[in-house]
Amino acid sequence: MRMTALEARLKDHARALGFALVGIARAAEADGFARLRDWLARGYAGAMAYMERHADARRHPAAVLPDVRSVVMVGMEYGAGIGYRVSGIGEQDSKLADATNCDPIPDTRYPIPGRVARYARGPDYHDTMRDRLNALLAWVRQQAPGCRGRGVVDTAPLLERDFARRAGLGWIGKNTMLINKRRGSYFLLGALLLDIELEPDAPHAASHCGTCTACLDACPTGAFAGPGWLDARKCISYLTIELRTAVPEGLRPGVGDWLFGCDVCQEVCPWNRHDTSQPESVDAIELLSLTEEEFRRRYRGTVFFRTKRRGLLRNAAIVLGNTGDERALPALRRALADAEPLVRDAAAWAIAQIEGRSGQHD
Repeated sequence: MRMTALEARLKDHARALGFALVGIARAAEADGFARLRDWLARGYAGAMAYMERHADARRHPAAVLPDVRSVVMVGMEYGAGIGYRVSGIGEQDSKLADATNCDPIPDTRYPIPGRVARYARGPDYHDTMRDRLNALLAWVRQQAPGCRGRGVVDTAPLLERDFARRAGLGWIGKNTMLINKRRGSYFLLGALLLDIELEPDAPHAASHCGTCTACLDACPTGAFAGPGWLDARKCISYLTIELRTAVPEGLRPGVGDWLFGCDVCQEVCPWNRHDTSQPESVDAIELLSLTEEEFRRRYRGTVFFRTKRRGLLRNAAIVLGNTGDERALPALRRALADAEPLVRDAAAWAIAQIEGRSGQHD
């Protein structure tokens, strides 16, 4: 079998498995390794100590799979029905900035809804993507007996966006997200590392952000130190998911009603302008009543499990405090007796915010 035929069939099979994007990169040192080192030196990783511990492993994909020769990069869209979001956009990048009016539609299902980033809906994407990558690997092994490989999502020390750009899937935008001309940025990246030589795709050499700075300007907490430089310590996704301690008080108002993650820098991106999806919402008041057992039963097998109960309830209290809605006070006062100090601290802060606003209107 000619390798060129194998590459084409591999891509077809990947798409059949549900990957909207697929490309092939040669296994070599990551283009952005020096930039990663700089990012870490600036302290932008915050409390994510694992980024520093495993930094050297991110230099080359051989740290993930010895003798790796090819990296198959795939993209899986956040949810069904999103489809092609940016078909029809013109090539004049400088004209894109007029498409940044992406205010979310208010959610009226709950008294006080907390917004959830689009990628977090449904089962944990790690499991979904890993299953599909393993199925793709099994298919490759049928075509190339003796082939060794490993499918990874975002838990392995691999600079996925570097290899996705190298595989022709898009460019890394000013908001540090990988952006594809036809599909915007609402997709998750995965990789299949193989020890066989595949014909690589042409890298995506150009950036199509132009002079647009919508993502940098819209960030509620000012997390961007500059184009392509995200200070995770200020990022809402970091604050609501990765941070295990109390959210710094000065950043809590900027969290707004984001309960888990944040989509703001993607919502305002012109390359996502044809997307009509909305963030999921959760009843922030009801969350405060969850016991540990109820939390585990409800959220096991989802990405919410990563925050643990104390993190999610901390976030719910901050959301409630930011609304200033007095209907949240009974639940917040009950949370003052929670066994978790993290929850008690956030509840006390939220009560002070609500009562402070109420006093201003008396």
